[in-house]
Amino acid sequence: MQDVAAFLGFVAGTLTTISFVPQLVKVYQSKSAKDISYRMFIIFILGVMIWISYGILIKELPIIVTNSVTLVVAVAILTLKVRYDRV
Repeated sequence: MQDVAAFLGFVAGTLTTISFVPQLVKVYQSKSAKDISYRMFIIFILGVMIWISYGILIKELPIIVTNSVTLVVAVAILTLKVRYDRV
């Protein structure tokens, strides 16, 4: 049963992580992130960091791995927003 739970955790985490990839691609291609909220992404990134910490504390690899990838994607979007807002 633990293998099923881990599998479901990885599937859920992967789906929620890849949901941000189209946004990242759109921002990169359009060179614009004017409709993205700084507050929302900063709050989201803090939440993801807490999820990673929680995953580490309870030693759950699906939580740690998928949220770590989500953090990278979210930081990339926020970085592009900062870059394109300055142009």
